[in-house]
Amino acid sequence: MSALSEARAPAKGRSLRPVPMLIFGSRWLQLPLYVGLIIAQGVYVVLFLKELWHLFAHAFDFSEQQIMLAVLGLIDVVMISNLLVMVIVGGYETFVSRLNLKGHPDEPEWLSHVNASVLKIKLAMAIIGISSIHLLRTFIEAGALSSGKGNYTETGVMWQTIIHCVFILSAIGIAIVDKLSNDSIEGAKQQVGH
Repeated sequence: MSALSEARAPAKGRSLRPVPMLIFGSRWLQLPLYVGLIIAQGVYVVLFLKELWHLFAHAFDFSEQQIMLAVLGLIDVVMISNLLVMVIVGGYETFVSRLNLKGHPDEPEWLSHVNASVLKIKLAMAIIGISSIHLLRTFIEAGALSSGKGNYTETGVMWQTIIHCVFILSAIGIAIVDKLSNDSIEGAKQQVGH
């Protein structure tokens, strides 16, 4: 650490001046947002149980395609719930306060190296996974397009596919920008080291 950054960093235990303390303390305004997401996750648990009961109650009535669509719906709920966990835990750890889970047997593997950049990429991948499930459900139901009995139109299927491809291209773009950023940081560190 350079002498300039050491001079700017407050000593441990030393309090901040009022304005920096207010600015730094404002991160706690995000706490109700994360609590709200926890409540939303509870709603998804109720939705999952409702869908699971619906599948169980109609296990002998449903066709194979209906069972597959119901199972894809369950997977969709689980993937959205996983996305919520990543946002809640990763976002809180990154933007609000440390969770101090080091050494805890249930510490998520990905949390040890989470930062805003890693969180963006993980969220992009989760969104692509969720979009893939929706697209697969659409393709399964698209078989009824020719009969006119389906819930989708050809235009709707086309737009859903285009939006999915945009999600993929966005994730690739985020990953490339992140790699270029990390490479430039590493290059700067190597120049300082020489």
